[in-house]
Amino acid sequence: MAGTAGTPGTPRVLRAMNDRAALDLLLEHGPLSRTRIGKLTGLSKPTASQLLARLEAAGLVLATGRAEGRPGPNAQLYEVNPRAAHAAGLDVTPGRIRAAVADITGRAVGRYELATPGRRPAQPVAQQVTDALDGAVKAAGLARSDVHRLVIGTPGAFDPGTGRLRYASHLPGWHSPTLLDELAAALPMPVEYENDVNLVALAEQRLGAARGHEDFVLLWNQEGLGAALVLGGRLHRGFTGGAGEVGFLPVPGTPLVRGVRKANSGGYQELAGSQAVPQLARELGMSDVPSGPNEEAAAALVARAAAEETVLGRLLLQTYATRLATGLASLVSVLDPELVVLSGASLTSGGEVLRALIEDELQELAASRPRLVVGEVTDQPVLRGALERALTVTRDEVFDTSR
Repeated sequence: MAGTAGTPGTPRVLRAMNDRAALDLLLEHGPLSRTRIGKLTGLSKPTASQLLARLEAAGLVLATGRAEGRPGPNAQLYEVNPRAAHAAGLDVTPGRIRAAVADITGRAVGRYELATPGRRPAQPVAQQVTDALDGAVKAAGLARSDVHRLVIGTPGAFDPGTGRLRYASHLPGWHSPTLLDELAAALPMPVEYENDVNLVALAEQRLGAARGHEDFVLLWNQEGLGAALVLGGRLHRGFTGGAGEVGFLPVPGTPLVRGVRKANSGGYQELAGSQAVPQLARELGMSDVPSGPNEEAAAALVARAAAEETVLGRLLLQTYATRLATGLASLVSVLDPELVVLSGASLTSGGEVLRALIEDELQELAASRPRLVVGEVTDQPVLRGALERALTVTRDEVFDTSR
């Protein structure tokens, strides 16, 4: 007896599975012909034709030109309709909010940056968020209602038990107990909140150095020092969302930091955070130490030291590598990851030179020996990760033709 519509194995569900497979192939490869889609999916030509007609009628696929030098209907190319849906991401720091809107293919179609200077925000956080989002939406030529989903990346994490932001006391205005309710009321689409470093790890897993890896640690050093833990292919967030807040980690080489919540810092942050690099350069007697934000000064110093190969530059990198490996040794000893990704401008600016020094030091300090790689997603990685997360859920919903 035939099963009811929508149960596993029924034609409706099998069609939906084939539809999704074809859409994923079009996302991965770009425009494809009916023949090529049939070969990649294993479907017959008539079935592939029916599939494409169904997706075109649903507004998910567009006919777009023809394969060069190939006459006839088999030469027609198809692509995912980029306007089938849109998703948005926000990257929040104390000084600014970056926003972007992407179409369903992942292409960013609108960007905006809102400055949020000062310890006392001039506007409520909900207004800042909507202003930043609206700026990106306007740049994309869309309306706010066109955005299917929004993912907001912040330092720290929202405690799932209380709904309040933790581990980020330096983020003004984001600690109100009613904030999530205010944002839900102000925004017409589903909103998801994620730790900024976790989003960088997601970007590296989808697009960068961690592709194909199910177990890895991402060490981030830019505005702050943090880590993301991916175990069995999934982000490990911890009971209160605080997994990976390694800046608070007590480490040898620096005095114990008491009251880490008040200080918003800990031993590892003091030892190896971005602010430690210009300080170390001055102690070594290096000239022309850049001023300005710690992360920019650190990245400039590390890049210069890696490129010039002077005695002082080498000493700076070696000392910095030892400090970084000191904290990494604890993570590696507990987690035994397959891979460690080094990300954030204060790490990636050192390239292969700094990576090799950290790896050598880590082999001396830890029993397990993961492979270390430099992150590949260096252009606004938090924002890219937010978009990737928003697009993943959006595609699962929009591409489900069984509904």
